[in-house]
Amino acid sequence: MPTTIAVDAMGADRAPKPEVEGAILAARHYDVNVILVGREDVIQAELAHHPSIRSLPIEVVHASEHIGMHEKAAQAVKHKRDSSMRVGLRLVREGRAHGFVSAGNTGAAMVSAKMVLGVLTGVDRPALAAVFPTAAGTASIMLDVGANVDCRPQNLQQFAIMGDMYFRSIFAGRFPHAERPRIGLLSIGEEESKGNELTHEAFKLLKRLPFNFIGNVEGRDLYNGNVDVIVCDGFVGNVALKISEGLVETVRVLLKESLQATITRQVGFLLSRRAFSDFKKRLDYSEYGGAPLLGIKGVVIVSHGSSNGNAIKNAIRVAAEFASSKLNEKIERKILAANEEVANGNNHPDTERPEATV
Repeated sequence: MPTTIAVDAMGADRAPKPEVEGAILAARHYDVNVILVGREDVIQAELAHHPSIRSLPIEVVHASEHIGMHEKAAQAVKHKRDSSMRVGLRLVREGRAHGFVSAGNTGAAMVSAKMVLGVLTGVDRPALAAVFPTAAGTASIMLDVGANVDCRPQNLQQFAIMGDMYFRSIFAGRFPHAERPRIGLLSIGEEESKGNELTHEAFKLLKRLPFNFIGNVEGRDLYNGNVDVIVCDGFVGNVALKISEGLVETVRVLLKESLQATITRQVGFLLSRRAFSDFKKRLDYSEYGGAPLLGIKGVVIVSHGSSNGNAIKNAIRVAAEFASSKLNEKIERKILAANEEVANGNNHPDTERPEATV
């Protein structure tokens, strides 16, 4: 039976064009049904540019409002009850869809998901998990990348549990460490004494988890393949994510300019075009679709606002894979077990706190 994914058709910067294109690509390439949620007249007008899709399993559900990128999340969610986000998430809650994808306002997506779907039992805060390519030919996951600006040590412990379960689920059989992911805590040095109060306390909790916690890792470890799951608060994670996106784009531009600077280089560029295309694809965020909002009672994928049709297509794929994995049930069990240990005092950090050092 095909998986049904609801898509916020009004979320992206150029909505609904990328959402419609992504829905068409996903419906053609994957065993999925897609529900486009938003202003029906606008979506239908965009679909009219693709007359050959009449046989594809794509449905439109009307929502009269949408939440803009610059709106304050809490207020917009409260007042816009018929927004494409809330309508799409209600489809998941009612069982009409197995997952939801949005390239809209990240804060509004998180608030809406918590309000409409709720969080898994035992989870304090959901977290966004982003996938990054590594030099080792594998991938790493970092969370949180923007859902929670301020965190407590126990939040980071839960992020580690959710990240471990997610990595095992999506990379099983593909990477060497997929069965026992290496978990690292993002800090300013590898030594346990390095960092701030949050990382010191989180370190004590993480090293007591029955997982493969390898200690503190640094920013450079995000891409070198030495760690699989990187845990941090949403402020640090979002800064790292945005720096990475900016750096990738800068490298692309500089490399292209350098290769086209002289006739000799242009000839070399033509001869190496295949390699250059492969390089661009490995670093292209659209190949990863979006970041799952882990800890929610349901499947929610948040994509970049500048997503193109390929990114939306892959976000729909990720949502469908997540829905079929039963991952939330596994996360819930692990979180409850960890919370029970904390409540019993078996997993409680020491009361003495070392000073932060650089």
